[in-house]
Amino acid sequence: MSSTRWRESSRTNISEEQITQLLSTLRQLLPEIPHSHSHKASSAAKVLKQTCNYIKTLHREVDDLSDRLSQLLATIDADSAEAAIIRSLLI
Repeated sequence: MSSTRWRESSRTNISEEQITQLLSTLRQLLPEIPHSHSHKASSAAKVLKQTCNYIKTLHREVDDLSDRLSQLLATIDADSAEAAIIRSLLI
């Protein structure tokens, strides 16, 4: 019940123009999303789904890079110039 009221009250706080502007911004930030002028609701859902998928992909890439850096740090001398560079990038 309360979630329904929250959705109804939040709908009045977000204008159609704000939603359109958000979708436009997401399309600009994620160029692989085609500019489609199809049904507005399905287009919005598609853009949001693709945005979420892109964010998940970025998280996986960050995790992979973190693992690779950890492995690299484990194999080099902690006092070396390479280790200092990697530490400075992580700070």
